[in-house]
Amino acid sequence: MPYSIASPVHSELIIKKSRFIACVQPMTDRAAAQKVVAELWAQHPGAVHVCWALLAGGQSAAVDDGEPSGTAGRPMLDVLRHQDLEGVQATVVRYFGGIKLGAGGLVRAYTDSVAQALLKAEKVAIIKLQQLRCHAPYALEGLVRREIELAGATLTQVSHSDLVQFAFQLPDTAAAALVSRLSEAGHGRLQWLADDQL
Repeated sequence: MPYSIASPVHSELIIKKSRFIACVQPMTDRAAAQKVVAELWAQHPGAVHVCWALLAGGQSAAVDDGEPSGTAGRPMLDVLRHQDLEGVQATVVRYFGGIKLGAGGLVRAYTDSVAQALLKAEKVAIIKLQQLRCHAPYALEGLVRREIELAGATLTQVSHSDLVQFAFQLPDTAAAALVSRLSEAGHGRLQWLADDQL
């Protein structure tokens, strides 16, 4: 199950006089992530690098920002993936301390910076919701409402015409069982609708 995090978390490491300031935060897309990076540059004009990684569906990214290729963005992205995160951005601002770390040292520094921040993070499960729509005779309205409530679904719309039309959402994992229960209890009088039919 994928997770996001509840709020931004920070950490700071000093490695051979270089300062690594990490932040991991919820993030929806690449445009918002790039805005965060621009803000970090404004807050840290003396920094030498602002490296970042984003896991957000098809908009994921790994940016080394001038560090040797594959030593910053990719290791940060790997930490997010290893934690099974989604909709999360990691940034690390680096102030150079005068001592080169080498490729292996950089990978460890960026990996450890993000991992340290994540130790403070409150993970939140991402629950995919499914939208369902059906209509039923008036005689079944009470039954449908009870089953929706028992399943923990959220009723989003009810309309009355020749039939009662319901729109509701519930966790993807519970949808099939509710459809099966309602279909069986309705004895064929309950009809499921595609999104464009309501």
